[in-house]
Amino acid sequence: MIRTVIRCQNDMVIVFDDEGKQIPTYQGHYPEVREHVLTDALLNAVFAHGFNSSGELRRIAREEW
Repeated sequence: MIRTVIRCQNDMVIVFDDEGKQIPTYQGHYPEVREHVLTDALLNAVFAHGFNSSGELRRIAREEW
């Protein structure tokens, strides 16, 4: 189950399950994985853009992702 989704500045996507393990099936270049991630992510999944110059993630609404 997809729990956390991070879209990096280079448009690569990193996806984690509820145990914090990466899910390679959903990872890749944003335009190629976007729909698959949005379809299968839990309703309460955390979506973020990252990482900024201070190394922090910026949490965003699912609709903005």
